[in-house]
Amino acid sequence: MNVRGDLGKPIARAQVGLEWTDLFPALDPVNFPMLWALSPYGDAIFNERQVPLLLAELDRLPEAYGGEWVDQARELCQVVQNGTHRYLWFVGD
Repeated sequence: MNVRGDLGKPIARAQVGLEWTDLFPALDPVNFPMLWALSPYGDAIFNERQVPLLLAELDRLPEAYGGEWVDQARELCQVVQNGTHRYLWFVGD
């Protein structure tokens, strides 16, 4: 996970990544559309308008999905919200 500006330059980076498990494809796309968009093989990019939706999903994410990545994702969401032309990237394989 990292935050990039509109020119693609990294602004902030997580120390840990999201550990992909079989649980993620099982997320309900209606209740977790932002997290459901994540893929272990592709990138997912969230803009400043999508970040509040992602934060709300992280708040209600079942404990089995949690880990240090959730706290770091929240921190990176703050970086996106505290500037302009910033994007949160979940970088796949």
